[in-house]
Amino acid sequence: MNVMRMGKIEELYQEWQSVQPLKEEDARRLNQKFMLEFNYNSNHIEGNTLTYGQTELLLLFGRVVGEANMKDLEEMKAHNVCLKMMQEEAGIKEKPLTELFIRTLHQTMLREDYTVYRQLPGGVNTSYVVHAGCYKTRPNSVITPSGERFEYASPEETPALMADLIAWYNQAEAEKSMSPVELAALFHYRYIRIHPFEDGNGRIARLLMNYILTKHDYPMLVIRSKAKKQYLDALGKADKIVGPVPSDGAHATLEQARDFVAYISQQMENTLEANLRFLSEKADSIWWFNGEFVTIKNETVVKLIRLLKDNPSMTIPEMAKSLSINPSAVQKHLKTLQDKGYMERTGTNKNVHRNILLVSTTQNGGR
Repeated sequence: MNVMRMGKIEELYQEWQSVQPLKEEDARRLNQKFMLEFNYNSNHIEGNTLTYGQTELLLLFGRVVGEANMKDLEEMKAHNVCLKMMQEEAGIKEKPLTELFIRTLHQTMLREDYTVYRQLPGGVNTSYVVHAGCYKTRPNSVITPSGERFEYASPEETPALMADLIAWYNQAEAEKSMSPVELAALFHYRYIRIHPFEDGNGRIARLLMNYILTKHDYPMLVIRSKAKKQYLDALGKADKIVGPVPSDGAHATLEQARDFVAYISQQMENTLEANLRFLSEKADSIWWFNGEFVTIKNETVVKLIRLLKDNPSMTIPEMAKSLSINPSAVQKHLKTLQDKGYMERTGTNKNVHRNILLVSTTQNGGR
């Protein structure tokens, strides 16, 4: 990792440590922000179709709005359970990482075995079973942007390579031979080159990367779906240096994986800066939405957001009276909030809920 970036991360990390332990309300807001963003983005990278708003309503309120695929809903809920499992496991500092925990995480994420049906060239139908919590029983690979097939470890190699990975990680952690950020990034890369399961490998890799960071008191990272290309490009650059042999990838060195380590290091730098800013911002008009700060300059809209945060079922006449504006102006502001994705409307007629999806950067909801 670049020495200057390492120094910058260390400087930001020390600043992060200086504000620990967080006030209960600050911790709650940061945890909620991360929970929503991580679940949404990690699943969205892999093709989940729920919107950010649908994800927030599902995980915070247990509601479903609009059309949603049942598999995507169950997948999102299971992923959130895995996040909680990972955080609890990382909280036991003296406990080593085990293959059993990784398989249990995978079992929880997939929930049950399922059959995939495919049609091969020539019209031949085929199928295979994806096993929850079990290492793969068939080869897996990916087609690179250049059109080449890139193979991961074979089913026969996988058990030994996973045993090597866990043994290496626990030893490297004990020796403190690299920084937690370097360790988390290199573990992610080595794990991906094994691709031990038939499905869910990317999500498990990102969970385990955050397990390592959490265990060492670093903030967790969100790889954003809108940055998927940069994420995959960083992995691809490391692949070109390491070469195509899966066992080489599973034992890659820090130097060989430097491009991916640099990418993850930049994400950590960005996350530390964003979290510190999130805690320090005191302006009523600044909020957080899906990885970005949002500034709302209209004081009436800020007051409207506060009203709906406190009472999502408030009627338009009640809002108009409280804000001292006419109902048509309220409707205009509500439409703007909904069009920008900052609000989701559920229910019909007299049982309408308007859920604000913005997260306040100040205590007590922006007050």
